[in-house]
Amino acid sequence: MPGDDLTPSEAAILFVLMAEAREVPNAELRKRYGVDVRKSYRDKLNRLGFVDSRREGNTFLHQLADKGWVRVQEDLNFQSSQGRILGGALTALQVNLRDRVMGRSDYRTFGEMFALTDVRAGTAQPGQQRTLDLRIRQAYAALAAEPGAWVSLTRLRPFFGDVDTADLDEALRELEREPDVDIVPESNQKVLTPADVAAALRLGGQDKHLLAIGVG
Repeated sequence: MPGDDLTPSEAAILFVLMAEAREVPNAELRKRYGVDVRKSYRDKLNRLGFVDSRREGNTFLHQLADKGWVRVQEDLNFQSSQGRILGGALTALQVNLRDRVMGRSDYRTFGEMFALTDVRAGTAQPGQQRTLDLRIRQAYAALAAEPGAWVSLTRLRPFFGDVDTADLDEALRELEREPDVDIVPESNQKVLTPADVAAALRLGGQDKHLLAIGVG
């Protein structure tokens, strides 16, 4: 296991935020799940880069960060003296989601599995509507195994069924100007499928097929 010394309570917070796959007010986490991301948990998970938190009014809102999506793919410690049976159940759920469900489906990461419905449907709460830039970044985080990994536009575009293709293409062109973003052609054109060709972005006089965010 990674040497981040996560407690069972902190691991459970990551698991709940993974399942929600959106920004969630702390008050809602307490009401729905009995999970309280109190200051000590918040500070540690923010410091480790696993959770992004921001204050809004009298509460904090929390969301699994890119590093958090990577972390929940790895073994988490849910065991505690107060809840060994529950801890065992959560461990079994994580292992089987990772080793069985993902092994028999097209999903490659937990982010893709849990975030797909939320991002595709554009279900941001009123006053929190994501811009296309932010939605692209969130969809990428759901698909990428780690920041900077290449993700095909073929896998990205289904997240934006509610967005006009021209609008999405323009948003991708604008995003590509950011220093941490790169969009490139597939180097081996022979591996491109008809779907890859259709999903390509015309940029700089070339058809480009792969997106990376978080590049150094």
